[in-house]
Amino acid sequence: MSEAVSSPQATQSVRLGLKENWPQFALLVLINAFVGGMVGIERTVVPLIGAEEFRISSTTLVVSFIVSFGVVKACANLVSGQLADAWGRKRVLILGWLAGLPVPFMIIWAPSWKWVIAANALLGINQGFAWSMTVIMKIDLVGPKSRGLAVGLNEFAGYLAVGVTAFLTGYIASEYGLRPAPIYLGVAYAILGFALSILLVRDTRDHVRLETAVHARQAAPISFREIFLLTSFRDRNLFAASQAGLVNNLNDGMSWGIFPLFFVSFGLSVERIGILKAVYPAVWGILQIATGPLSDRWGRKGLIAAGMWVQAAGLFLTAATNHFEWWLVASVLLGVGTAMVYPSLIAAVSDASHPSWRARSLSVYRFWRDLGYAIGALSAGVIADLYGMAWSISLIGALTFISGVVVAVAMEAKPGARQ
Repeated sequence: MSEAVSSPQATQSVRLGLKENWPQFALLVLINAFVGGMVGIERTVVPLIGAEEFRISSTTLVVSFIVSFGVVKACANLVSGQLADAWGRKRVLILGWLAGLPVPFMIIWAPSWKWVIAANALLGINQGFAWSMTVIMKIDLVGPKSRGLAVGLNEFAGYLAVGVTAFLTGYIASEYGLRPAPIYLGVAYAILGFALSILLVRDTRDHVRLETAVHARQAAPISFREIFLLTSFRDRNLFAASQAGLVNNLNDGMSWGIFPLFFVSFGLSVERIGILKAVYPAVWGILQIATGPLSDRWGRKGLIAAGMWVQAAGLFLTAATNHFEWWLVASVLLGVGTAMVYPSLIAAVSDASHPSWRARSLSVYRFWRDLGYAIGALSAGVIADLYGMAWSISLIGALTFISGVVVAVAMEAKPGARQ
């Protein structure tokens, strides 16, 4: 059932629900596909650009572009909720696209690796603001009953675009070289995402006011410091979600930087590497259409814990084998596990947060989650330089398994929305 209300800022009734808001919801799904595509242009070719075009022999230095991306994205996430509440969701979305516009051009024209690192700092702002706003706005639109579905569709669009673009860039690179041809996709994504955000997106703050008005009980005023501590440590559900999000993106950051180098060390072609790098996010993206709604029905905890363990199995299989077919199976396992985890985590954080501070709580969760990119890439690079890439993959697989155990122990089985 949907509800309507008129706010001082609204000229027409506002309703909660996917059916009531499907045009805006579908537009935000499309825009997030472009946001995901911006990351996809880097999944296959950028680590190889560092190793082959700039002749960087240190794995740690090659993955430094992911460190800059992860740190900046984490910080952008942290402030995105505050800015969304103060300025409105649409303005922050547009700001994210402004930061993303120079990224493909900087990679195309980069005369040194420092340019790629700087481009990824801007990409971190783009992802932290634009991706955060698309998911928050979808949650605003649908209300409390369909959060898992909303998040699942959002992440489906984003990560399917990551996978498709990773495949396309690998194919284009095999035909025309690592630069500039594969990166032209990013130019198209940035221009289209920016234009649609300015011209067609409407802000969703009135939907938040409606949900807050019909909420069972008004929340007491709460500072950002309190929200940060609550989301990070004090609330068992929010803590469990935050650490799992960090470890999930820690292993994703490792796979982003290490996997192409690991596969090429066995003589795999760029085109086949592109297939492996596409399968993981594509499976991840597609299955979220199912796992998001399933988390609404079954609860978040089981999907999150089991998903972390499935990811760990995929990482162990990758490290233990040296054939394309086994790596393909491992990529599918990684995709399945991440699809179980990703929308369930965002929905779990939304469940445990009051509507009046949900955006800020999600921004703290996303800060910890995306800090995992930097920690994963840096730690994986150091371990790989010291002990080899197989050890790096295996150790992060073990950490992923332990994170699933933490969720199984700490998270309540059916966390409800915080009143």
